[in-house]
Amino acid sequence: MLVPRLALRRLAWLALTASVIGLPTARAAEPALTRPAAALPIELSAERLTVTTDRETVAEGDVRLRQGGLLIRADRLSYRPPTDRAAASGGVRLEREGAIFRGDAAELTVRDFSGWFVAPQFDFPPLGTRGEASRIDFASRTQLTAADARYTSCPRPEDGSEPDWQLQARSVTMDFDANEGRAEGARLRFQGVSILALPRLSFPVTGARKTGWLPPTVGLDSRSGLELAVPWYWNLAPDRDLTLTPRVLTRRGVGLDTQLRWLAPEHQGQVDTQWLPDDRVAGRARGLLALRHQHALGALGTLRVDGVRVSDDDWWKDFPRFGRLLTPRLLDASARLDRPMTLGPLALNAYAQVQHWQVLQDAEAPIVAPYARAPRLGLSGRGRGGWLGPLEVSGELELNRFERPDDDSGGLRPEAWRWHALGQVAWPWRAGGVSLVPRLALNAARYRTDEPMADGRREAGRLIGTFSFDAGLRLERDAEGWFGRTSLRQTLEPRLLYVRTPYKRQDHLPNFDAYGKDFNLSSIYTTNAFSGIDRVSDANELTAGVTSRLIDPGDGAELLRVGIVQRFRFADQRVAPQADGDVDGPVQDQRLSDILLFGSTTLLPRWTLDASMQYSPDIGRLQRSILGASYLAGPYRTVSGRYRLARGVSEQFELGWQWPLNAPAAGGRPRSSCSGTWYGVGRINYSLKDSRITDSLVGAEYDAGCWILRMVAERQSTGVSAATTRLMLQLELVGLSRLGPSPLQVLKDNIPGYRLLREADDAPAGAAPTP
Repeated sequence: MLVPRLALRRLAWLALTASVIGLPTARAAEPALTRPAAALPIELSAERLTVTTDRETVAEGDVRLRQGGLLIRADRLSYRPPTDRAAASGGVRLEREGAIFRGDAAELTVRDFSGWFVAPQFDFPPLGTRGEASRIDFASRTQLTAADARYTSCPRPEDGSEPDWQLQARSVTMDFDANEGRAEGARLRFQGVSILALPRLSFPVTGARKTGWLPPTVGLDSRSGLELAVPWYWNLAPDRDLTLTPRVLTRRGVGLDTQLRWLAPEHQGQVDTQWLPDDRVAGRARGLLALRHQHALGALGTLRVDGVRVSDDDWWKDFPRFGRLLTPRLLDASARLDRPMTLGPLALNAYAQVQHWQVLQDAEAPIVAPYARAPRLGLSGRGRGGWLGPLEVSGELELNRFERPDDDSGGLRPEAWRWHALGQVAWPWRAGGVSLVPRLALNAARYRTDEPMADGRREAGRLIGTFSFDAGLRLERDAEGWFGRTSLRQTLEPRLLYVRTPYKRQDHLPNFDAYGKDFNLSSIYTTNAFSGIDRVSDANELTAGVTSRLIDPGDGAELLRVGIVQRFRFADQRVAPQADGDVDGPVQDQRLSDILLFGSTTLLPRWTLDASMQYSPDIGRLQRSILGASYLAGPYRTVSGRYRLARGVSEQFELGWQWPLNAPAAGGRPRSSCSGTWYGVGRINYSLKDSRITDSLVGAEYDAGCWILRMVAERQSTGVSAATTRLMLQLELVGLSRLGPSPLQVLKDNIPGYRLLREADDAPAGAAPTP
């Protein structure tokens, strides 16, 4: 069943419902309500009992009446068996399903739980919430009405004053069988001020969805001004829902966002739209369309459709909040069908795909758009064992049609069909810490271009084979007494990779997807200096490296890792990437590559250190380096720093933190009082090369125990001299809901080691996962 992202049950009313009726959450409601309570016996004990046979039993002094999960305690209680009616007075305490009710007088029909409770106070310890009402009338185990109800998670002030936040309603009626609740005169008060008021409200009282308004959000950024959004949730069907969000932006105008979702056994997905019919700043209509869909087609396989399209190039600057895409200027739209198969020991996958791109160009920093693939048809597979014996095989056959991007109006880039085949066969041998893997690989490609290639032909191809031999060794010894540890294990792991690929001229062939790999610890142990298919580097080289680690044998934790790697060429490389990663660079006559050094450790208490460096023997200097350190003093106390150098390109320092500004008394978070703790959070990226801050995130969180205030300002660079600044303000009422735009994902994505001040075990009542 679908659950709305800002589900209506995350409003006050579900938490109020759960506490008043005594249910821990909506998900626990149905089993509790359907329990066969009428079949359970009634137990009554007291200091004095007066029994009138078959008519009435009067209990006085420390009275306890128990029936299943129901316990009534009082100074005096009378029970009439013919009517199953119990009347309690004097220090009445009622416990049911984890909820505790206290008051002066109550009268209930025990088995069906109908009756009334005068002026009860109620507590719900699992949620840490409480409340009170002038009267609660129970129609049955599934229906009730509360008059003058109040609900909060703040402790009761000793001076009788109003708690920091409180949800109030003149009348609340709940019907669990119909999944319907109604509130009259609802108000949410914070610090004595009404921040939300609704004269009448209908809401769900279980985990099921219900049509209605969701909490509003307010945001502020430097490009759009003040933003107010009020979502309306529409429960269309058990497997479909729609959220309509009118939005007002003070600088740009009025817009509408929509989200349609569907979830069925065979298919699921959603479509999002954003629409500004008249953007006053841009002077035109603007919009966004995003689609995500997955469909199981039985024997035909699985279809996936995914895509985002926007109206103009400036969308990513003006509205950076949508989806927080990894590449906000490069928007994909694709449809892919996959059909898994098996053939003996081979696991195969046949696929068909169509893929197009939208590139959001910036005159100050243009980017090259990828080719569209329409279509892309292929078959891939891998396997081992069975009739393959000790061999490991993998392969890929693929046909692509490459079409020019829409922004290539000059037609300077070729269009073509390409067929390629990749295949590998390896005979690995691994035993006793020794690993030997000889491997043969094949890369074949055939092209048919619409325009003549560099040599005048329209068709051409090439076939290139590669032999590699990967050898590794793992040696171990005990390292007792090292670094004050009683038991450690040290490893020494040398590795050699020899690659032999003959030279084959390729500069006359088109290049659709090949690009030079970055020189790092991942790429140095690969057999091709290029990604993609269209270029294969010639090679006669040996990569040699060694890694040493310190391991705690008790839990397998790695405490220290250091290593060094270098590549030795026995011949010049004639098909090599350029310095900027492009293809068809100059001949590489450097026999010794740069040296890569790396290390990381957690040996120092509370510290994590890591480093990787690329050292050039030719110039005797570091070409690139990354140095990082993080300090974790305890929960919600972390500081991290990272220095990055790419000589001649960039030099940056990054600082991130989460730290209390006024430490609580016990070193933790306040949980029983509303005298709270301020936490500073943030991350700053500073360019030493440009002497300026490129991106920053600075904020503060105030944890008062029963409510949390988050204030975060984010500045994102959108150009050499342009940036967007956003302000996010969120109030979380613990045990109820969160009001305002959420900065939590931004904080988790940007601050290493960031921890939520409220984890999943104390999430708001009724909070639901986002699909």
